[in-house]
Amino acid sequence: MAKVAFLGLGVMGYPMAGFLQKAGHDVVVYNRTKAKADKWCTEHGGTSADTPAAAAANCDIVLACVGNDDDLRSIVTGENGAFSTMKSGALFIDHTTASAKVARELAEIGTAKGIGFVDAPVSGGQAGAESGQLAIMCGGSEADYAKAEPIMNAFAKAMVRMGDVGAGQLTKMANQICIAGIVQGMSEALNFAEKSGLDPKQVAGLVSQGAGGSWQLANRADTMVDRKFNYGFAVDWMRKDLGIALDTAKEVGVSLPITALVDQFYADVQQLGGSRWDTSSLIQRLRHMQGEDVK
Repeated sequence: MAKVAFLGLGVMGYPMAGFLQKAGHDVVVYNRTKAKADKWCTEHGGTSADTPAAAAANCDIVLACVGNDDDLRSIVTGENGAFSTMKSGALFIDHTTASAKVARELAEIGTAKGIGFVDAPVSGGQAGAESGQLAIMCGGSEADYAKAEPIMNAFAKAMVRMGDVGAGQLTKMANQICIAGIVQGMSEALNFAEKSGLDPKQVAGLVSQGAGGSWQLANRADTMVDRKFNYGFAVDWMRKDLGIALDTAKEVGVSLPITALVDQFYADVQQLGGSRWDTSSLIQRLRHMQGEDVK
């Protein structure tokens, strides 16, 4: 078992760190709001630290799951950042959904210090984190990935090394592009079914058994019909992720017309007060356009 630190105890990081402790690792946690770290320790054991640097000191592995590029830079290379105390030969595993650019930037700094780096964004949402059934998309050297894999097994359903550092983040962008298009299509289909006099739940149940099926349809259709949008991954976060994907697409010369359109649809949902609704709330935009009260 390893001595590990986990930085960032949000809706994803909190249960992920718990699975590491349950697996028998010696876990120290850091969270910007210390009360949450103390709560985690009460529930799971382990210890908490006041800074990323203090958490990372003497650890073999440091994992992180924070908000965005700037948050990541802050906990890694900022004042009291993890890299200031990580020992040569240690490994940093980043589960943040961030840009490939920041992954490569931090990996380069880490290499100069003898620290390995794996970018490892996850898919599966809050439910996947809480059940330990996440899909993990990894970028890094073969040696660093081999070192990271047994640690991440604590909360993974599947994981694949997609290439060198940055490849994990690029794969997560592809994941979010898929979700955006799927959820918009579902929103239109369910709204169409409802307005046509069909039972939209019955439609979803049947369609999910055929070529129109998807994880989103199987897990979110009923809650979309019931107007329940408190299932973890918020619209604000999705817009952050789609912004990264759109910026990267420009850099590599790729057109993402559907993604750009759905991103604007999510902006409309934010205007309706849905910033913290989950991503399936795109259907609320259609209902609002039809004159329904969605607030």
